[in-house]
Amino acid sequence: MTNSVQWGMARSRFLPDNFTIALVVVVVLASVWPATGSAGHYFELLTTVAIGVLFFLHGAKLSREAIIGGITHWRLQLLVFGCTFVMFPILGFVLRPILTPLVTPQLYTGVLYLCVLPATVQSAIAFTSIGRGNVAAAVCSASASTLLGVFITPLLVNLMVLPQGGAGSSFDAIGRILLQLMLPFAVGHLLRPWIGAWVKRRASVLSLVDRGSILLVVYTAFSAAVIEGLWRQVPVSALAGLVLVCMVLLAIALTLTTWFARRLGFDKADEVTIVFCGSKKSLASGIPMAKVLFAPDAVGAIVLPLMLFHQIQLMVCAVIAQRYARQHAAMAALDEEFGKAA
Repeated sequence: MTNSVQWGMARSRFLPDNFTIALVVVVVLASVWPATGSAGHYFELLTTVAIGVLFFLHGAKLSREAIIGGITHWRLQLLVFGCTFVMFPILGFVLRPILTPLVTPQLYTGVLYLCVLPATVQSAIAFTSIGRGNVAAAVCSASASTLLGVFITPLLVNLMVLPQGGAGSSFDAIGRILLQLMLPFAVGHLLRPWIGAWVKRRASVLSLVDRGSILLVVYTAFSAAVIEGLWRQVPVSALAGLVLVCMVLLAIALTLTTWFARRLGFDKADEVTIVFCGSKKSLASGIPMAKVLFAPDAVGAIVLPLMLFHQIQLMVCAVIAQRYARQHAAMAALDEEFGKAA
């Protein structure tokens, strides 16, 4: 998320950003004072409304040019799509026998859910820009991933995350996501000619709604999970194992996306885009989708791997983006020197 990236730049790249600290505080609050009874019901309603407003504002903010601008670069888009919705699910499935002993089966279900999510939009674009990548292609790729994820993620959840139908019918899940997430997005996008400029001028409002809705979902999800005994079921050793699982998954994804980009002959700018768009997973889409796809008492454990992966990917990708930027600066200086010599 862009705000997470921006906030984190003000401090050491190895320290958690403010949004991550807020997530931790909310999890602690939900663990100590979970919302129960009528309070829990009101928090659920408030969360649903906040998510609807969030997607409405994102629809109003995203330009049509950004959606279609990079479609002509089909090789890059196809590779990023394959990394997001094919490579990651395969990794989650293949690594399951090796990594499951490090965590609980319930937490690894969350890891599988992480693997079938679309790519993140804001931070993928931000890191691509920092690394001097193809920003136009990143905007198109990340936006398309989010939109396609509405249809693909529920299908993959039923196929490999809960194949016994624990998430309900795939078509029912798609219908719920379309109603709760995409309908507000579509309405916002249709109204963009009239409200787009207003939304753009008030980016801080969108950022506040963005952060607030995610924090609300996390609070309600962990409240329900704590009431059902989440922390009695998740030992400290499993949490430590989950950090290792997320690090291994991200390291393999970064290695493979880099290798694919170079093997297929993409230039450096496109490589940067492929690495950052193909290796990242969306917290902003994943948590609202989990609320729709899974039972309330299961959401807390399901999104915990995603929350950890999100912070790890921000810290690691910040380092990689700066490295790409230094490489670009060095190549530019070299070209300038050769130009003067010629």
